[in-house]
Amino acid sequence: MCAGLCSMASFTPQIVKTWRERDARSISLRMYVVTVTGFSLWVAYGLMIESLPVIFTNVVCLTLSGLILAMKWRLSHCPARLEGRNLRDES
Repeated sequence: MCAGLCSMASFTPQIVKTWRERDARSISLRMYVVTVTGFSLWVAYGLMIESLPVIFTNVVCLTLSGLILAMKWRLSHCPARLEGRNLRDES
């Protein structure tokens, strides 16, 4: 249980930092693609063995790591970020 909570909490600082700074350049795309794939496989395994703790923990981790991956993709495809401008400065 403690390991699951640590795993789930480990993504929070990266999400908060990326959201506040609107900058995902330092995030490794490959690393998060592998991480999301791994959590997807863990969820599938949890379903196969019908283990709610394995399913729940990995669904949460999958969601959080997927959010980081989505922010990485979105921020790297945003024209304002590519030009080096801050989105908050344009409002």
